[in-house]
Amino acid sequence: MNKQRTSWLQHGLRAACAAALLAAAGAAAAKIEGVKGTNFTLVAKAGYISTADGGSVYNWGYALGSGTDCAAAANANSQMQYPGPTLIVNEGDVVTITLCNQLPTNTSLIFPGQAEVTATGAGTAASFTTGNQSNRGLTIEARPRGKVTYTFVAMKPGTYSYQSGTQMNVQVEMGLAGALIVRPNGKPNQAYRHAGTRFDREHLLVLSEIDPEWHELVRKQAEAVVVPNPIGNFNWKVNTAAFPARNPLYWFINGRNAPDTMTEAFAPQLPSQPYNALPRMHPGERLLLRMVNIGRDLHPFHHHGSNTWTIAIDGRMLASGPATGPDLARSDNTLRMIPGQTVDAIYEWTGKGLGWDVYGIKCDNTLPATDPTSCDAVYAQLDPRMRHQDPSDRGKPLPTVIPSALEMTFGDMYSGSPYLGATGNVPVGAGRLGSGGAYFHMFHSHNEREIINFGVFPGGMMTMVVIEPWNVTID
Repeated sequence: MNKQRTSWLQHGLRAACAAALLAAAGAAAAKIEGVKGTNFTLVAKAGYISTADGGSVYNWGYALGSGTDCAAAANANSQMQYPGPTLIVNEGDVVTITLCNQLPTNTSLIFPGQAEVTATGAGTAASFTTGNQSNRGLTIEARPRGKVTYTFVAMKPGTYSYQSGTQMNVQVEMGLAGALIVRPNGKPNQAYRHAGTRFDREHLLVLSEIDPEWHELVRKQAEAVVVPNPIGNFNWKVNTAAFPARNPLYWFINGRNAPDTMTEAFAPQLPSQPYNALPRMHPGERLLLRMVNIGRDLHPFHHHGSNTWTIAIDGRMLASGPATGPDLARSDNTLRMIPGQTVDAIYEWTGKGLGWDVYGIKCDNTLPATDPTSCDAVYAQLDPRMRHQDPSDRGKPLPTVIPSALEMTFGDMYSGSPYLGATGNVPVGAGRLGSGGAYFHMFHSHNEREIINFGVFPGGMMTMVVIEPWNVTID
């Protein structure tokens, strides 16, 4: 691993500039980036990922190929990514995925939650073994320079994952995993077939962790391997017998550590980590969080600002019957993401219960609607989408005295006003992220050691959700 580090300030400035561009330009950060279709080619290969403290880590990942000619895919110089490409299909689709292997060891794919997956190809038939699992997997494996094609029918909508089924303690740790989304037919704004799973916006958050020492040990072994041609009986695997106990030092959302989680999608400085992790929404909207844990550790994922309602786990709606909708949904402020699990949760922010008018509107809530200075009359002239807060809070000022500028420290996200969509005077250089008057609420692991980068706080599994005023266009 490259242990050269640059300062937190330098990387913070980079993230700040990118986030400011997002806020100003309304860049696409409220949709799920991924690949739509029914036929996909994934190329398993080695590469490097960047960490937010200036390091780089040897990694394995999937590159998106074209066609099923693995020789052509090998020559395409495609970029592996972490996590793997997000595959987006529709309920009922016949999905075909060709795995091309450019690693020096056998590898395979498994699809938790999908039934009757068939695998074809000149690979190695895999089976369960006892004791040492060797490098046998759960399905047909692609040999080095080989390929296997997997086919299944996406029978049930939901959020799923895919991953290597070969020597999983190594290959999943190395990055061979990604997300699969199955959309219900004809219902693009629902997570499942029931209207109770409706959403206005959605964001995918893939959680993981990395032990950089393991990755460096794998690199040394893999780069010393020479795959013969013809391959014959060659069957190398990573030998972990002398590996130390696993000790992750980096934690990720969508393959990035904070503050890179808040940089725009497809940032050129992060070619192996194209997906960002900065959900954006308007107050009163329903944000669907599609959560996937591809790591080996449990991650308690905590969100500020509001509870979420968990409506599904592992691609199955929490329902007491086929027509009841998510009537078993549960509310919580922390999602207990166990390894391999997926969760669909609805997050809403309305400002209800704050006890003050989030827009800072001056009106009198005690007067009848016929009075032009009453809150009913004033709000009737405003965008109706601004009526999401408690009616009793309209017209109420912030219940505190704001200190003078000389007595206050200005954060990058403070616009100069405590009110949504409003701005005020800030010192030169302050408030760079708050130019639109948005609210920022933190999403992060509640295991505090997971919000660091190589032992330095803050970083790791941490990002923000941005509550934008209604006059800001998000899509």
